Amino acid sequence: MSALLGIDLGTGSVKAVIVAPDGRVLGRGSAGYSIRQTRPGWAEQEPEDWWRGTVKAVRAARVQTGEVDVLAVGLSGQMHGTVLLDGQGRAIGPAIIWADTRSAEQVADLTNRIGAERLVDLTGSPLAVGFQAGTIRWIQPNQPDRWDQVTTVLLPKDYLGWRLTHVSATEPSDASGTLLFDVRTRDWSEEILSALDLRRGQLPTVDASTAIRGYLSDAAAAELGLRGRIPVVGGGADAPLAALAAGVIEPDAMLLTISSGSQVIVPTDEVRVDRQGRMHTWCSCFEPPAGDLRPGPTGAGWYQMGATMVSGLALRWLQENVFGLRDADAYDDMTNWAARAPVGADGLIFLPYLAGERTPLMDPYARGLFLGLTTAHDRSHLTRAVMEGATLALYDAYGVLGDNGAAPRRTVLAGGGARSAVWRQIVADVFGVPIRPLADVDGSALGAALLAGVGIGLFDLATTALAWAHYGDAVLPDPAAHERYQRLLPIFREAYVKHRGDFRALADMAGGS
Repeated sequence: MSALLGIDLGTGSVKAVIVAPDGRVLGRGSAGYSIRQTRPGWAEQEPEDWWRGTVKAVRAARVQTGEVDVLAVGLSGQMHGTVLLDGQGRAIGPAIIWADTRSAEQVADLTNRIGAERLVDLTGSPLAVGFQAGTIRWIQPNQPDRWDQVTTVLLPKDYLGWRLTHVSATEPSDASGTLLFDVRTRDWSEEILSALDLRRGQLPTVDASTAIRGYLSDAAAAELGLRGRIPVVGGGADAPLAALAAGVIEPDAMLLTISSGSQVIVPTDEVRVDRQGRMHTWCSCFEPPAGDLRPGPTGAGWYQMGATMVSGLALRWLQENVFGLRDADAYDDMTNWAARAPVGADGLIFLPYLAGERTPLMDPYARGLFLGLTTAHDRSHLTRAVMEGATLALYDAYGVLGDNGAAPRRTVLAGGGARSAVWRQIVADVFGVPIRPLADVDGSALGAALLAGVGIGLFDLATTALAWAHYGDAVLPDPAAHERYQRLLPIFREAYVKHRGDFRALADMAGGS
């Protein structure tokens, strides 16, 4: 039997799925790793941990499928991170990932140098901490010895592609998130590269998401338990690949993803940017169709996205750092506790800005806050408040997309948060619309497998994306709960406004961002 392999290099774990050409998942595996935070605001991971996790995840998936013949490999991964390679293709130190906030001063400097409006017009987005452009600008003066060794700068999933094929390549959906990329020409921006003193030769080549970037080396194949010379397809960033797997490929649909961070995504047929710099408009995995002929689904060439920094990470913080829980059942236990607390957690609100915030605040100095704590609150209230706070932040992000013309008619929910019945209901109640949860929570890995099949000519991308997408039962909003959340929303928003200056002062006292 023949199949496709999708690999998703996430923030907390790498996931592998082996998928039949009709979309059935035949096997899956995963392996976790940690984020290293050696200083306040720093977030790093070891690329070698990613590779070891990939080997473990792929081998686990293979155990479930037996001797199935893998025809092609597709890649997905966490966005924005920076991996530096030397002339021998070795990683120079740890990767600096998207959750890192050390580059706040460099982000401000680079934005001023290029011009905030010009930057948004070129890249579709404001520059934020954790993005590759800002990270590079921080490394250059702060770690000059490290920078002097750099031959190649890669994104996380493209580092994985390098380990698989020894080819340095990327594609538009992930390259968009570097803020080094022109979203209209779908290529590196010479204007931004010049401002960073960055040579084009230090960046990977850019091919389509469905292009074959190379072939699995014999050494990598031996470690993974696969045959050599399997085609490895370009793939995509985890957010647009989750949308692809959810069948959210046209402007009438919206994807809400609750994962380590959260995203709201609406596809768009044109580059429509937010002049206030509150959201991102980036390339999708679809190449824009030539002309105006659209006889069937073709997939929009870009997507609008509002992204929040912390959702599942906030719950993990509560689980490990506050409750001290590390057993395998902790997540299920906590969501059961949350179900016992009422809507609004008996007057307890949580601001989920544990790592700064992006849409709509774009503030690396924003910090977390429990507001309204009393002696009557227990672990059920704390857990529910965290889940509600993350969802209210996502609703705020959606508002920016609405300001810029997004008007979806159906909503799909994906990510680890979609596994929880209580979180699904919170999302439906906050947004006030029916929610269709994606049946397979490993959406980004599934999307990677889908691109692998397209890359070797098995099927059409848009048609197959719609055919592969399967959903659970619709979750209907409770009008009374929605009304209560609408009353809580201005308090949630105002809490940030009132404490914005305090957050900056506390960040400075803690050693900066």
